[in-house]
Amino acid sequence: MTGICKFCQIISGDLPASIVLDDESCVAFLDNRPLFPGHCLLVPRVHCETLMDLPDSLMGSVLCDVKVLCGAIEQSMGAEGTFVAINNKISQSVPHLHVHVVPRKKRDGLRGFFWPRQRYADQVEMHQVAERIRAAAALLRPDTR
Repeated sequence: MTGICKFCQIISGDLPASIVLDDESCVAFLDNRPLFPGHCLLVPRVHCETLMDLPDSLMGSVLCDVKVLCGAIEQSMGAEGTFVAINNKISQSVPHLHVHVVPRKKRDGLRGFFWPRQRYADQVEMHQVAERIRAAAALLRPDTR
């Protein structure tokens, strides 16, 4: 896979990147087109295209590394907070799971989500959507009993 995926090439050292975190589960590096200086991408070492493809055994490690990266970015960049985002398929410029961690300050010009928000027609529609998602989640959740 290292000959095809840019992020796998960064992980293997075949492509240069400004690495900021490197452990047995993940590698994080500066985004080459940052929203703000300090914008990083955290990628799992194992190639997987989306969050749904990430092995459950790595979920905790990835989230722990995101937490460390959030703190490191806040401290080192003088940020007041961070924006954490994952694109799955749509708007995913590299088909390898990556978590954006972006430093934030009040009134930095970044407007929450980058698309127009909308409302549900009414409480009935909201309830129906919630029921559909709950039913699908129940089918996808591994049985932990």
